[in-house]
Amino acid sequence: MSDAASQPTVRRPHRPVIVGIVPGQSARVLREAAQYARLHGAALLITHVDVTRFVSYEDPDGYVHTAPINLDAIPSEALETQLRHEAARSLSGVDIAWQLEMLAGDPALAMKDLAERTDARLIVVGTRKRGIGESIREFFTGSVAARLAHRQPRPVLVVPIGKPVQDDEDPWPARQPWPEELWPGG
Repeated sequence: MSDAASQPTVRRPHRPVIVGIVPGQSARVLREAAQYARLHGAALLITHVDVTRFVSYEDPDGYVHTAPINLDAIPSEALETQLRHEAARSLSGVDIAWQLEMLAGDPALAMKDLAERTDARLIVVGTRKRGIGESIREFFTGSVAARLAHRQPRPVLVVPIGKPVQDDEDPWPARQPWPEELWPGG
């Protein structure tokens, strides 16, 4: 695939397959999404939702202005470059048109909105890494995949990352005691 095909364009693709990514994510998620995009004859719209930013306002032409939650935060250009390189590496040898779009806010709501705007065919996300920290976060915020499945009409494909948990295996074997300041006496 040429670099020109991976550069962002002014217009979003119509009826794409949308895939949500995070830095360092397994290449399997992007490759599965690309396979479904090829099956549908669709473009691949790769998205990353920056949860450290929020949408401040949107221009009439659709340009979205965001602001950081933390005013001391560094700009996300380095993150966008990193994600673009990871996507190019993951999709190396895969003949599919793709572009990267950076979003801000709540991941499920941002991808839902993007899917509505582009009339997406499918939304693809990866599972989270196993661990107590991820379990706590999911308990409070809910799974992005589950929230997408309940809040919009498109199919959601969840790609497992890593080794699956066996039926008789504890999904969080590395449980660590709560820090004393969070749970006194815990």
